[in-house]
Amino acid sequence: MARTTGSDGEKTEAALREAAVSLIARLGYEAMSMRQLAAEVGVQAAALYRYFPTKEDLLFTLMREHMEGLLKAWEAARPASVDPVTRLAAYVENHIAFHIERRHATHVSNMELRSLSHERLTYILKIRTTYEKELRTILRDGTEAGAFEIDDTGLTAMALIQMMTGVIVWFRPGERLSIAEVTTTYLSMTMRLVGATISHGTARPSGRARDAVAL
Repeated sequence: MARTTGSDGEKTEAALREAAVSLIARLGYEAMSMRQLAAEVGVQAAALYRYFPTKEDLLFTLMREHMEGLLKAWEAARPASVDPVTRLAAYVENHIAFHIERRHATHVSNMELRSLSHERLTYILKIRTTYEKELRTILRDGTEAGAFEIDDTGLTAMALIQMMTGVIVWFRPGERLSIAEVTTTYLSMTMRLVGATISHGTARPSGRARDAVAL
């Protein structure tokens, strides 16, 4: 990545966050040192503490931005339609596109929760619960409307989240499937899992999935 050596604080902080995500995803939080991070960005190690007083402050910032960004992305993507099938399709598409675009950040947010203090862990999990509650609500509404056949809404929601987030483990751009093709396949699997049938048009990903770029 390009090194940032100027005095522009915002650019330096952004470069630090970007480099930290990459280093933590590759080395792990415990193994990454603040000195390594400083060298990666091209600043003095002492300068890091103007932006992040502690290493945990840095990790918490990365996780908070990721989870708050996910929630905001869903709020922007949430369809006006009350139809549960349409809402579920939008949720799946947004979830896959968001996480593929932020593969390293997703890895950090999922794997380094153990490194947070109790108070900060509680904050992150609260945001995650808010986001996942949206999916449970869609599944419950669909079941009550007769659009889905689900025995356990909570268990089904957890299974779907794990399935969709797991895309980052194996997906690589330029290989056999495009992001749009992956999304279409996952939409079909999701609808089968919840016992729904969807039209060909509903199953096709919108521009968000087609335009997503894997990092």
